[in-house]
Amino acid sequence: MSPAKPQSPSFKGNKSCLPSKPCAVCGRDMSWRKAWANNWEQVKYCSEACRKRAKPGAA
Repeated sequence: MSPAKPQSPSFKGNKSCLPSKPCAVCGRDMSWRKAWANNWEQVKYCSEACRKRAKPGAA
């Protein structure tokens, strides 16, 4: 087993400090995810279902 990765001294595991924004379709708050790190500004939908429900011309 490999040793644990050292955490940043400023991050204490408190995910409430991460940015969030509302889904464009349902309004549910979306929390920042590491997978969205490179394109957080372009993320509009909380799920694939909301993306499919979005009007074609609204994106």
